[in-house]
Amino acid sequence: MSDGERETTVRVAETDELVDVMRVLDGAVLELDAESVRRRLGTDSVLVAERSGHVVGALVRDDDHVDAVAVRRQHRAAGVGTALVRDALSRTGHLTAEFDPRVREFYESLGFEIRERNGRLWGEKRARD
Repeated sequence: MSDGERETTVRVAETDELVDVMRVLDGAVLELDAESVRRRLGTDSVLVAERSGHVVGALVRDDDHVDAVAVRRQHRAAGVGTALVRDALSRTGHLTAEFDPRVREFYESLGFEIRERNGRLWGEKRARD
């Protein structure tokens, strides 16, 4: 089965999936405190994307702010990050994110309004945008 044929399923991360979530975040060199993530597991503040029964992506948010979104390298550019952000947006109706210029194109492709703020990029998207 090719990567494009695999179905991505987004769901709330279970309370015993801290290692899976942190591996995805660490693999993307995102610094997020494991204890902070652990406290949010089991709520819709931590979403995971699965393909073929394996966690291949994760999104962590604080209310409507995306703290981190990451996808395992071999699954990037296959819609996994998009699926995570769209699912989070459907749950909150509004998302914000602060991010590095290297991922600007990703946020632009999702329709985020982007501006510079304190030397970083800041994006905002409403569900109806």
